[in-house]
Amino acid sequence: MRILIVEDEKILAGQLAEQLRLSGFVTDLCHDGNEAGFLGETEPYDAIILDLGLPGRDGLSVLKEWRSKGMDTPVLVLTARGQLHEKIEGLNAGADDYLVKPFAFDELMARVRALLRRAQPNLPQVYRFADLELDTGT
Repeated sequence: MRILIVEDEKILAGQLAEQLRLSGFVTDLCHDGNEAGFLGETEPYDAIILDLGLPGRDGLSVLKEWRSKGMDTPVLVLTARGQLHEKIEGLNAGADDYLVKPFAFDELMARVRALLRRAQPNLPQVYRFADLELDTGT
């Protein structure tokens, strides 16, 4: 699974990337809103971790643009903006989840896994090949 990390704090971005890699994910990093907008639209990501306070262009406007163009990649907003109205604004802009810094990495991982589970297509419960049948529910 491929995850884009959009974070302007380079040390934190590197730590996130390393922890996600250790958990089996492939990660790409970018540190500003303009590059994030481009990568989100042109590269196939399974999920995106997006900071809101970015140079060049803020993360909220990037997220709104992605959603206006029909991009449905799951987005977890990871930000220091923790006021209730800011959370509501982020979720209303199209975020699938919202996590405030500082955070526990285990919680971030649980939220990423939940986003990825929800994004998986509903696969058939029964697979058939010739006279062989596999029922994944049983």
